[in-house]
Amino acid sequence: MRPRPPAMRTKRRYILARILPYRARVDQKQMYFAVIEAATSLLGDAAAGLAQPAVVFCEGGYVVVRCRRGTEKDVAVALSTVTAVADERIALRTVATSGTIHALRRRMRSIRQLPGDEEVKIGETYFAVYRYPRQKVDLVEKGIKHQKSLFFTEADLEER
Repeated sequence: MRPRPPAMRTKRRYILARILPYRARVDQKQMYFAVIEAATSLLGDAAAGLAQPAVVFCEGGYVVVRCRRGTEKDVAVALSTVTAVADERIALRTVATSGTIHALRRRMRSIRQLPGDEEVKIGETYFAVYRYPRQKVDLVEKGIKHQKSLFFTEADLEER
């Protein structure tokens, strides 16, 4: 069977989303399940089936999701409702939408953690400090159970 000519193929759009927090390690298959669940719960089975969301790749703190043209806004809204992947709490923030993966790869910037691992005490609790560019600071509670994340800027840390 011959392949379809380009004019008869289904048009696709690709959505680039950033994974927050930056240090989260997410499996592509688990991300796919989370995206499908979010799209189905928000849009319903019929609309999610028409949108055909699929995770193309998930690496370097970013995820690229493929969908049909015309449904990219619905899928982008569904991406923002993802709160956990494989028991790890995350958030997805849409960065860009494009017709090619190549254009999205140009928009991806490497996320580097700034040096200076330290520990800070707030009240009676100790937190590990993770610094990122543009004055973003994450505080993660030390311990095995009941970990919680606090999000500060460098100005907030200087006040304490």
